[in-house]
Amino acid sequence: MTIDPVHYDGIAALASRIRHDADPEAHRDLAETVWAEHLDPLRTDGDPVLEPIESVTRRAAPIDDLALQQAPFETAHGLDSGTINPTTFKNGLLLDLAQAAMAAVPSDLDLHRARTYIMPVHSNDASVNHGTDGWDPFDEDHGRGRIVQTEALARDEERIVHGLALYLAESHHALEHAHRVEDVLFLDGPLYPKGLLHWRGRHGSIAELAGENDLVAEVLENYVALVETFLEREIPLVGFVKSPQSRGLIRALAETGRPSPWASDTAFFSQVLEQREGGGRRNERVTDQLSWTGWFRSRLGADAVFAGPEADLGVTRDRPAPDYEVAFFVIYDPRTELLFKAELPGGFAEDPAVRSAVEQYVLRGVAAERGPPLPIAKADELARIGSEGKAELVRRLEVAFDTSEDRNYDAERWGPEF
Repeated sequence: MTIDPVHYDGIAALASRIRHDADPEAHRDLAETVWAEHLDPLRTDGDPVLEPIESVTRRAAPIDDLALQQAPFETAHGLDSGTINPTTFKNGLLLDLAQAAMAAVPSDLDLHRARTYIMPVHSNDASVNHGTDGWDPFDEDHGRGRIVQTEALARDEERIVHGLALYLAESHHALEHAHRVEDVLFLDGPLYPKGLLHWRGRHGSIAELAGENDLVAEVLENYVALVETFLEREIPLVGFVKSPQSRGLIRALAETGRPSPWASDTAFFSQVLEQREGGGRRNERVTDQLSWTGWFRSRLGADAVFAGPEADLGVTRDRPAPDYEVAFFVIYDPRTELLFKAELPGGFAEDPAVRSAVEQYVLRGVAAERGPPLPIAKADELARIGSEGKAELVRRLEVAFDTSEDRNYDAERWGPEF
């Protein structure tokens, strides 16, 4: 044991010195005020950045009833990608490996077998031969892999290598197998690769970054093409965010001079959607009902960039700008006290029937699975690379490179998952 009871007492006493006089009920009352008075629409500099598609509404229903309702789609597909995480070798190579997979409900074993692998490689040695950018087939053409060479887009090379692996694998796999989706496709994560915004570094905009880096441009083009493909086929494309981390809403509130004491948008929506017994907020939480918001169009934070003018994105688009906007609703599950977010391209969100079907499928799935809907859960299982798989892949890469992983004392002490 590294912490004794006396240490716990000392830490607790130390924490008690931190003053936090805010009343949770005051925060809840403030959330109610913002919800009722400031989101129809929310404006910054006179422009709407968050507006309801119909009205600012929230609903709730018994979890058992939602789980037992009929699925609005006969089939559903989910897509996810997983990586071994950035790994450095003693020969100076830094790389990651991502695999993307698509799941089907009901199951399609041939589709489940298909894989797309991306291996981004970074090295400061200009003499290193990174191979080819072409695709190499394997597993009787059920899979394909590709090596890409990355460059330092910011000071954090590991984050760049990791992000490109995930984004390229997911987007290429989705485009390759889009024709196999019949009713709806769920992406595990947001509709767009919003993590790219963190890479701008010395670049002034995403468009400038895309103009200087072919791989970033390829990622953006792939996601725009994915939205266009599904809009053309009239098959909904849904982003399901399991752990929303955005702060666009509370930043916008702060910019307009409104109080925003919440740590994240998730904290705000959780307070808005959490229910209390007997109509009094000071009573016990209701735990047998899911609650959810109506649909919003968003130009908050990254949403404004990816659905803004072509010049801001640096990617040519074939459809009107509103078709690419992000529309979303959020779901609160009191059993786990978790919030989920579902996103649709604006071109789909204009159709009430599509919104209703997606909403019904998501609510049914969250209620039944106590988490992400089944297509997402299955895709996550297919794409995940477990600790044993990661260790075996690293061993094989060590042999292929005739070198060894550049491990430090933390890895020696805590293991490869550190």
